[in-house]
Amino acid sequence: MNLKFINLAAIVAIGVCSCGGSKTSSKMEITKAPFGTHDGQPVDLYTLTNGQGVKLKIATYGGTITELWTPDRDGVSGNITLGFPSLDGYRSEAFLKSGPYFGALIGRYGNRIGSATFTLDGVEYALAANNGANHLHGGLKGFDKAVWSAAEVREKEAVGLRLAYLSKDGEEGYPGNLSVEVTYLLTKDSELKIRYKATTDKPTHCNLTNHAYFNLSAGKAPDVLGHELAIPADRYTAVDAGLIPVGLVAVAGTPFDFRTPHAIGARIDDDHEQLKNGGGYDHNFVLSSGGGALHLAATVYEPLSGRTLEAYTTEPGVQLYSGNFLDGTLVGVGDVQYTKRYGFCLETQHFPDTPNQPDFPSTELRPGQTYTSETVYKFSTRQ
Repeated sequence: MNLKFINLAAIVAIGVCSCGGSKTSSKMEITKAPFGTHDGQPVDLYTLTNGQGVKLKIATYGGTITELWTPDRDGVSGNITLGFPSLDGYRSEAFLKSGPYFGALIGRYGNRIGSATFTLDGVEYALAANNGANHLHGGLKGFDKAVWSAAEVREKEAVGLRLAYLSKDGEEGYPGNLSVEVTYLLTKDSELKIRYKATTDKPTHCNLTNHAYFNLSAGKAPDVLGHELAIPADRYTAVDAGLIPVGLVAVAGTPFDFRTPHAIGARIDDDHEQLKNGGGYDHNFVLSSGGGALHLAATVYEPLSGRTLEAYTTEPGVQLYSGNFLDGTLVGVGDVQYTKRYGFCLETQHFPDTPNQPDFPSTELRPGQTYTSETVYKFSTRQ
């Protein structure tokens, strides 16, 4: 039996403007450099370039996207993700305390599991409680803090990186040895594909994603509140004060109605209970597609740079997070200070707390099944 949850295998298509900027080589390249050591294991940083003005950097620590450079409407390249220039940034006390998960692979379970427990086949499993009483993003040492093995991938029209990690039975409380493989590919046509695959030897839950933060202005704007966002979702997941789902609610007449484009900041400070619970947007949107085939999940336009992002997924949900807990204590690539709402996330996923919500689409993975995932991010520009 083949179980297909298509989540964050991402395709990023970058439209390169010919109206300015430096000339680029048509040669596709992948290079490797030391990035430090973690728990006695060497960490490497891979740089992928496609000769069309797109550059991607990935660390084997957490499978983390540390930088993503794309052209603006004038052809000038800028870094549109949040991250650090060295491994020390990802292991600093300030980063670990605030836990923003910049650019990392998230597992075994993206988002929260209520009371850090679930029952599967009559057995109750206690998970690491790392978000108050709840479990978040895989626990105290999720996939974001693992050192992944890596192999370079070279194809006729793409370069990439294949990462592998074995999450052992009992890790962070989860049952089963989960074998995970993630492949990043940067193509000649400026697509970034991130493909996920996982198998298990015991029944377990699996919900993988990537936690990239975007700021399409690449530093031209002090925050992301001016980014114009549309999400084709009629409902969102209402949450309690601990951000655990309490039901699916219609977006109509609420600040969560992005069926037509709105600036992220237009209603973010409205007097609405759900916005207070999340400190802004930190909610799962129930996509009208229902998951399965690849469908549009969100469109974002940044007026200062002209960059546009389109997100597609086969997952049933996407988590919009507006960087509410960034507080300026972290300084990243280019000495940029990451202040409140400097970046936003679109985490394609199954819904939060699914293991305890029988009416939600299931995240169970059983022996003999294969978990796969795919999401598409397309970047372009407009005047």
